[in-house]
Amino acid sequence: MLDLRLPTHPTTGSRGFMPPFPSGDTDPKHPFALTLSRRAPADLMSGRAAPLVLARFATLADAMQGAIDHAEGIAPDPASQLLAILDRDERLVLAGAASDHAFAWCHPVMSTTEARGVVIEASHLRAQAGRASAWGEPALARRLRHCADLLDGRLVDPLWRAFAARALQVAA
Repeated sequence: MLDLRLPTHPTTGSRGFMPPFPSGDTDPKHPFALTLSRRAPADLMSGRAAPLVLARFATLADAMQGAIDHAEGIAPDPASQLLAILDRDERLVLAGAASDHAFAWCHPVMSTTEARGVVIEASHLRAQAGRASAWGEPALARRLRHCADLLDGRLVDPLWRAFAARALQVAA
């Protein structure tokens, strides 16, 4: 369940967004992909819910800087964008939220037990979002789903957990 891999499609310019990266950053040989989560209902229903690859980077540090640069380049918007860094095998390395010229990393879980707790909490939030939606509270449902998505961003692949946590310490 925690190793669910989603295919990434190397497309850019979709949905009116042009990434601020030079075109050379789409080299498929680079091991780290900066992706944008696509969770709009239209994307989910059409089968395009796979993350959109914004750019590829040779190092994790470059990918982290690319996420920060992306956040600085987006227009102020009340809804934050969920970005993820995936490795060559499409495993989650790091994730975070970009909004209003700022970027916040999701701190990775450090154990399987912690991962289970995060999955349970995210599941509860999504259930609450479903109830809020049924009660006619779409704004509350949207916020609850966003919180659940941020929790999912903590579910870094076990291979990358310690390395990602260390990278965040060095970056801070």
